[in-house]
Amino acid sequence: MPGASKPQDKSIPPSAQLVQMASAYWVSCIVHAAAKFDLADRLADGPKTAAEIAGPAGLHAPSLHRLMRSLASLGILTEKPGKRFALTPLGEALKKGAPGFARSSILTLCNPFFTGSMEALPLSVADGKTAFEKIHGLPAFDFLGQHPDLASLFSETMVGIHGSEPPAVAKAYDFSKLKTIVDVGGANGNMLATLLTHHRHLTGILADLPHVVKDAPAYLKAKGVAERITIEPHDFFKSVPAGGDAYILSHVIHDWSEAQCLTILGNVHKAMTVQSRLLLMVMLALPGGEERTAQEYEALLAKAGFKLTKVVPTESVVSIIEAVKA
Repeated sequence: MPGASKPQDKSIPPSAQLVQMASAYWVSCIVHAAAKFDLADRLADGPKTAAEIAGPAGLHAPSLHRLMRSLASLGILTEKPGKRFALTPLGEALKKGAPGFARSSILTLCNPFFTGSMEALPLSVADGKTAFEKIHGLPAFDFLGQHPDLASLFSETMVGIHGSEPPAVAKAYDFSKLKTIVDVGGANGNMLATLLTHHRHLTGILADLPHVVKDAPAYLKAKGVAERITIEPHDFFKSVPAGGDAYILSHVIHDWSEAQCLTILGNVHKAMTVQSRLLLMVMLALPGGEERTAQEYEALLAKAGFKLTKVVPTESVVSIIEAVKA
């Protein structure tokens, strides 16, 4: 997780450091409230008092003032004379549609469907079963399929969290001999859009579940690549579009059990020709969790009928694992 390995200030007693860790969620709650109430957009045209915002927003002005004062202490707002508050550059990033999708990421990561699973972490550690399924009775991606608004936020969150990776991938890998790229599990098409923007000769096929790709047409149009990308709703546990020179799985394999990974890879293997390339975008720098080393990926790929040909580092945290049919 970003920032999880931040070194602690050794001048603070260990007990105080632990309390700081335990109370860090207070900041999350404050920032979440700012996103939920659209405070950045409400301040977009200039400084306002809490009372000026509270009426139209249906909020309690004194309580809102205290929230805005807390946001000022975090550097998201700045307090002006007359109890008026204005956006800082940090606060500007909280607007709807701002680069990086911070608002969507906050609304996702602080949503009860996500935080509830984190709070239930002791249950998962106790028996090894997924906390999310214990709470909701179904896997996370199935849950998102039943909640389209959350699914849209989640897609934007993935763009926000992994935003630096697509340009780095486009720069690091040699796409010059390829024509058609199939992005398997590509959500709204952020990776494809970036690759096609950097490499004008490429065309793409975006393959993901119907409720996941529903936002893709508008997104790809805004990026100016809609005419070069075909959207094909697919469940990668059942099939993958044929006809690609390269198949991309970006942050897909680490989400699933080995058996499920082999099903996904098996369907990609069926869709590929002997000339096609499989490109996995993975985080080799981070151990633990569901991430794997290069050697572990090589073994997994071999089970699915692939041969790992090379690992290409990028300027981001991801590396590109290239594989071909064995």
